[in-house]
Amino acid sequence: MKKEKKLAEFQDWLQFLTRIEDLDWSKPLEEGKWNLHEVVSHMYGWDEYFLEAAILPISADRPLTLQHLDFDSFNAQAVAKGRAMTKEELIQRTRQVRLAIIEEIRSHDADKFDREYTDAEGKPFAVAVYLKDFLWHDRHHMKQIEKQAL
Repeated sequence: MKKEKKLAEFQDWLQFLTRIEDLDWSKPLEEGKWNLHEVVSHMYGWDEYFLEAAILPISADRPLTLQHLDFDSFNAQAVAKGRAMTKEELIQRTRQVRLAIIEEIRSHDADKFDREYTDAEGKPFAVAVYLKDFLWHDRHHMKQIEKQAL
C-alpha cells in the first residue's frame, strides 16, 4: 500500500487549502516573497504541468512530453496565470487538478506506478519518485505558509 499511503499524503494539500481559504491571500509571506495567491498559483502550475506531461500520458500509454524546464520562467508564468484568476477560481482549479492526479495514479496498476518511463528528453521518470519529490515540495510550502500566515 505504498501507493495509497503516498496518495493520501499527496491529498493533504487539499485539506490545507481549506485551512488557508479565509486568510489574506494578497499579503506577502515575507518581505520580497510571494503572497499566498502566488504560492498556490505556483503549486497549481506544477500540478497542471505534471498531469498533462506525465500522468495522463502514462494512463493512456502515450509517450511523456515532460521535459526539464527553466524553473524561474515556469514559476513566473504560473504566478502570472494565477493572478488572472480569482482566489475562488484558483482554489477550485487547484483542487480539480490535484484530484485528477490522485485519481489517475490511483487507477494505475502496480506496474505503471513502479515502472520507470522515459521523458521527452530521454531522462527517467517514475510516478513513485514524482510523488516523493512533490510531497517534499508540498510540505515545504505548507510549512512556509504555516510559519508566516497561520
